[in-house]
Amino acid sequence: MDDIDIPTLERYRIMFKTDNPDHIWNELDHKEFLKQLGGYAINRKEGTDGLTMAGLLMFGKGLPVRERFDNLRMDYIDKSHLIGDQRYSDRLTYDGTWENNLFNFIRMVLPKLTSDLPRPFKMEGVVRKDDSLQHKAVREAVTNMIIHADFMINGLLRIEKYDDRIVLTNPGLLKLPIEQIYHGGESKARNQRMQNMFRMIGYGENLGSGFPLILNAWNEKHWIKPELLEQPELMQVKLTLHIQNEPINEPVNEPVNERQQTILSIMKQNPSIIREDLANKLGISLATLKRELTSLRKKGYITRSGSDKNGQWIVVPK
Repeated sequence: MDDIDIPTLERYRIMFKTDNPDHIWNELDHKEFLKQLGGYAINRKEGTDGLTMAGLLMFGKGLPVRERFDNLRMDYIDKSHLIGDQRYSDRLTYDGTWENNLFNFIRMVLPKLTSDLPRPFKMEGVVRKDDSLQHKAVREAVTNMIIHADFMINGLLRIEKYDDRIVLTNPGLLKLPIEQIYHGGESKARNQRMQNMFRMIGYGENLGSGFPLILNAWNEKHWIKPELLEQPELMQVKLTLHIQNEPINEPVNEPVNERQQTILSIMKQNPSIIREDLANKLGISLATLKRELTSLRKKGYITRSGSDKNGQWIVVPK
């Protein structure tokens, strides 16, 4: 217990009590509370007891964490709103001013990450509620980064904030195929005790619904779809959350063949020409003409107004 940072644990317990006001664990002392939470364990076979990896990483003092996990680094860097030759506008890394455990890292980084996200104004009674779906999604992404990280290998737990995106990187590879993660419904956390600790304070979704929550939040704003990338050569996973709208798909000026050029020329001279007459002029079957018309439509060269019998062809200027 000497390796636990008590102020960190107390901050967690305040959040725990807020989410679970009538929970029986609220009456326990710190050691018993950690036992119930999975942060402290007894090895009855060997007659020993002590902090679990999850307990030390989440609530430990910085020095014991670094001594046990000297392969791990935590880093937050803000590269948004830069002026002139600025390399970054804010940074959180170990500098001796905070106990660098995981709970402190998340607690300090989340407000920085979400400060620029649009907030709704909503009142529930006399309490203001301005937690949007996007705020929840960012919390989910950061929580996922922690519970799926492999803390036994060399790596960097890194969060980068830019004007148009947030990038989260964690050591370790995925335990499920990417397609399955996007679809949801399955969950296989590498650090299950940490996952439980986060869930008890309202962080992290159940039953594999976390990533779909992120996708839904981004889709609601019409932002570019989040990108989950596994990098085996670096033994890390990277998630990019783009904070910008999906680009509008403009018609591409694809080339047309000689027959299609003839079709466009005839349509310009006679916009009301029907398909049968057009096919006869070209000396081709109606089926062949339909294929050519479909191609021209996909390329954005033609459209049609009105019905098939009484409408007109419109040749789109290029």
